[in-house]
Amino acid sequence: MLAERTGFIIWVSDVKAARNLEKYGSVHYISRRMHYVVMYVNADRAEETMKNIRRLSYVRKIERSYRNEIKTEYNSKGPDKAKFYGP
Repeated sequence: MLAERTGFIIWVSDVKAARNLEKYGSVHYISRRMHYVVMYVNADRAEETMKNIRRLSYVRKIERSYRNEIKTEYNSKGPDKAKFYGP
């Protein structure tokens, strides 16, 4: 079974040094233009990992991703209009 993951958006001052974040978790994306890194870590060690990352000299700010807390199942109250345009 897959482990529960938590996402972090890490704002950095040096993009080349940001490659070293791979030892803390899975780096998903590095933005060279806007200087941020999207990475995922195990949820059970997220707080400990965040403290270690915050100590790095090239890290400016860390934001936690709320993607897994957002409701992704939608239901519409109105009728389905696709049925009206059928043959």
